[in-house]
Amino acid sequence: MQVGIDMGTVAGGQPAKLDIEELLATRLLVQGNSGSGKSHLLRRLLEQSAQWVQQVIIDPEGDFVTLADKYGHIVVDGERSDGELIGIANRIRQHRVSCVLTLEGLDIEQQMRAAGTFLNGLFDAEREFWYPVLVVVDEAQMFAPSVGGDVSEDARKLSLGAMTNLMCRGRKRGLAGVIATQRLAKLAKNVAAEASNFLMGRTFLDIDMARAADLLGMDRRQAEMFRDLKRGNFVALGPALSRRPLPIVIGTVETSARSSSPKLMPLPEAPQDVEELIFTPDPEEFTRPLTRRTPPAPRPTTDILAELAKAAPAAAEESTSSRPASQPDLSPEEREERLSAVLSEILDDPQAAYRTDSVLYQDFLVRVRMRRVSGPPMAMGEFRRRVAVARAGVDAETAASEGWQTALALSARVSDDLQGVFLLMAKAALCKEPCPSDQRIARAYGTHSARRARRLLGYFEEQGLVVVHTDFSGKRIVAFPDLDAETAAGDPNAAEEADDTRSAAE
Repeated sequence: MQVGIDMGTVAGGQPAKLDIEELLATRLLVQGNSGSGKSHLLRRLLEQSAQWVQQVIIDPEGDFVTLADKYGHIVVDGERSDGELIGIANRIRQHRVSCVLTLEGLDIEQQMRAAGTFLNGLFDAEREFWYPVLVVVDEAQMFAPSVGGDVSEDARKLSLGAMTNLMCRGRKRGLAGVIATQRLAKLAKNVAAEASNFLMGRTFLDIDMARAADLLGMDRRQAEMFRDLKRGNFVALGPALSRRPLPIVIGTVETSARSSSPKLMPLPEAPQDVEELIFTPDPEEFTRPLTRRTPPAPRPTTDILAELAKAAPAAAEESTSSRPASQPDLSPEEREERLSAVLSEILDDPQAAYRTDSVLYQDFLVRVRMRRVSGPPMAMGEFRRRVAVARAGVDAETAASEGWQTALALSARVSDDLQGVFLLMAKAALCKEPCPSDQRIARAYGTHSARRARRLLGYFEEQGLVVVHTDFSGKRIVAFPDLDAETAAGDPNAAEEADDTRSAAE
């Protein structure tokens, strides 16, 4: 059944139609700076399609809870345990009820965890409940960031993985992603690239205008038009909207957000006794209960452990003669030797590849203290880099080469969690080894997903760091232009055990 909903008007006053059935198969990306009318557009879409398709809204600011009054959406508070969120998500799909997951009041990391858990619950529903669902995610750059921020790596991976599943694999499960973002440059490319329909609103930054023009297939010189768009005006493109870029004006809505844009208001006339009015306390102020600020969130465990691992207090350092003989001062060479031994112990564990860096770092700090290694602890960033180099398996001769130093410099252009994979591939190229298989790349990243391994290579290629091609037999070769080196041909589907054995033999 073909259902076209009215999104507003095009030039000439003709209605702008959006094909809901086509949208369910092709997904939608909405982009616009704050104040461009992006939330108004989403509300128009939700109101017009409410009678035709089940809806799930991920709402970080609580703006869409007003849909419940008119359209019967269930409001789900995100401040719940993971088990509760997963159970609610399963029942939402089972009973085909529209809902709004409101994350208002949670900090950014809690929002990412709640949204990721809820989306995974929708994604993992039983096959018999794979009914069509329109999944709208506002402020998508928060849940699928292009780079790591101030949140923990676990929260970022959980949220980004859920968003990737929604946009890349959700269609077969009936989930149609509609994502809205203020900044295209801050949105993960593998999430944005899966949308086939676009509604681009007003934006000012050059990098965002250039990406918007690229997605719409427009000349970059035409990107300046996005600065001139008025509030509520968007450029539409996609199989569910238009086969060529089409300016549209979004229509009116029946509900409104609880918050609105600030309006200018004249100041009241100042009373004559204004100083007495301000500086004289109200007697009731002394009887009101004091409201204190919410205490700050606890610091990450890694920071606390790092402080605990620091050198002894100054009071203890003043008397070096009182130091036990079992804790002698270590030379830089001895200290480095002990640190390397601890790193080797941790990484020799077969399960270490699938543990997060924060967990490995905690284990590292504890072992360092047990070995009586004095001095300031290794920083988290340095630890990640050492782990990435160790996992690459580079020998002493290669480590001393100019090519490896160049590879280390290039690895700084990718995020910390990707450096291990990049250095693994660089080492294979410098040593002329076969290109690692998907399983081996996945293990270096800390996952079992071969598909994610292939996406990582695609990301490196987008950044201009590598060139991936195949030989006549279908084996993969990865070239590094900056290193003037490339791997030997390798089978991307090789089993991990065989892949490791072959590399060790060579």
